[in-house]
Amino acid sequence: MKEDQAVNYTKYLNLEKILSAQQLRSEEAENGPEHDELLFIIIHQVFELWFKQLLHEFDYCREQLEASELGRTLHVLKRVRNIIKVMVSQVDVIETMTPRDFSAFRDRLDSASGLQSYQFREIEFTLGYKRAEILSRYDESSIAYINLTKRLNEPSLWDAFLGFVNQRGYEIPEAALNQDKTTENIASDEIIDVIEKIYHTDSELTQLCETLIDVDEGIQEWRYRHVKMVQRTIGMKMGTGGSDGVNYLLQSLIKPFFPDLWDVRSRL
Repeated sequence: MKEDQAVNYTKYLNLEKILSAQQLRSEEAENGPEHDELLFIIIHQVFELWFKQLLHEFDYCREQLEASELGRTLHVLKRVRNIIKVMVSQVDVIETMTPRDFSAFRDRLDSASGLQSYQFREIEFTLGYKRAEILSRYDESSIAYINLTKRLNEPSLWDAFLGFVNQRGYEIPEAALNQDKTTENIASDEIIDVIEKIYHTDSELTQLCETLIDVDEGIQEWRYRHVKMVQRTIGMKMGTGGSDGVNYLLQSLIKPFFPDLWDVRSRL
């Protein structure tokens, strides 16, 4: 193999492409570029890379549950929790940017808004928080629409969990196992009854339940830090892209992905 064809660190990581992907819109300004725009772009690009990794891990977890591989599922879910912790800690970095720092280039974002992150919507769908109306925000020919449509119609991680629990001998109602895959997870007394039994009799499945709660709580924690970061930066102003900003984010702040796992706690 010729030296110029050999795979080295730069080529393997495609660094030239990655490091040229930060295009500062404020460079066009008379007194630009604004110092903090690079930080703003990099932080959000890193979030999107972590979202990609989370989707990769959640898909793997679903496959492992479908194959009745509890050990691998637990291992990867713990990795997911650590990734989320890193994401939460990254908010500390962007919070070093003051409101004046952000306002110096905010108007150059035009209609761009973090609410347009289709990968985060994919995460929501993958975990079972599905809303078909989300698709209307995207052009039907876009990769966002295609990916979200696929995830809307395929089993969620919660569906895989219910199937796995059923395989382990716990009677999950047929209605829950065969429910419309495009619908949102809604807490069910029948499912909560099963989970309550698991907590009293099955230490292995209890560990799985607790690990899923760890993931759910971690994403809620990230949502909280994200909301407070936005509020700290723009207050209660309208968000970029015409969104409701903090008001919109507050609506989903404590929305659990696995409501049955939370509701069972009042019985234990």
